[in-house]
Amino acid sequence: MIPGSPMNLLIALVPAAALAAGNYLVAAQPACIACTAWLVAGPFVLALLLVAVLPRAAAPEAPRVVAAVPAAEAAEQGALALLAALQADGRLVDFLEEDLAPYGDEQVGGAARDIHDGCRRALRERVTLEPVLAGGEGEAVTVDAGFDPAMIRLTGKVIGSPPFRGVLRHAGWRVKTVTLPARRGQNPHVIAPAEVEIS
Repeated sequence: MIPGSPMNLLIALVPAAALAAGNYLVAAQPACIACTAWLVAGPFVLALLLVAVLPRAAAPEAPRVVAAVPAAEAAEQGALALLAALQADGRLVDFLEEDLAPYGDEQVGGAARDIHDGCRRALRERVTLEPVLAGGEGEAVTVDAGFDPAMIRLTGKVIGSPPFRGVLRHAGWRVKTVTLPARRGQNPHVIAPAEVEIS
């Protein structure tokens, strides 16, 4: 079972997708296909491993309510539903499991564009995202005292106390809403069924 919630999976996969896209754009020039494959697939694998391995943050004790579906099972089903959607719309699992070494950069790049479009569509249909900070990358920003370090990461020469003035390098992402419809009548552990063509 995967610890955490579907939100944890989303929080891990969204930056992984951004990092993979950035890695592809930067590393697509060299002739090392295996290197490019690792740089693109690595962030996704690392994100999934982190979600699976890291423990959940302790939540305050609340009165126990008997639920129809245990929380851990619901979290796992949510994560599997999102993974199934990314596979169905973007063939993400196929891409990550494919050995890219025999393919040229143009073939991998063309496939990555289709995968990006499908996964982006699947994510946007199920998750509403918004930037953590308003403003464009490269703009000057001020971080006031009392900021949440889980929402704003300071880098560079961080000396003294707030307010800090710097340049926005990434606006961050936070989830506004998540809609993961239940996959009723399906084995949630089957991300994509095998296909057999009968002739």
